[in-house]
Amino acid sequence: VQLQASGGGLVQAGGSLRVSCQASVVTYSYYNMAWFRQAPGKERVFVAAINRNGRNTDYADSVKDRFTVSRDNDKKILYLQMNSLRPEDTAVYYCAAKRAVLTAPLGTRLDEYDYWGQGTLVTVSS
Repeated sequence: VQLQASGGGLVQAGGSLRVSCQASVVTYSYYNMAWFRQAPGKERVFVAAINRNGRNTDYADSVKDRFTVSRDNDKKILYLQMNSLRPEDTAVYYCAAKRAVLTAPLGTRLDEYDYWGQGTLVTVSS
């Protein structure tokens, strides 16, 4: 499984941005997907997750009601729509994947995911 994140950039506080993650795997719909982020000098932390068919999602409290995770299984793309961005959202955003059965719980820990993208930098200016 190869994951390629893109869409990062510089945005003003209060603005919006959408990052994407293109997967290169035949059985993309067999994988739960997630976004993590790593701010400068800090550990990588969970942001959002979505299950195989896109019907179940989970969010970190810090992004709830501002970020939306979604996926297009036909195009094999994972999205993270980020609204009302704050300077503290500045980080490198990583997508991650793990093969899972449909009833598997969504993972929020780094060690639950087997495949990682290279990250895309999002910078929010005040």
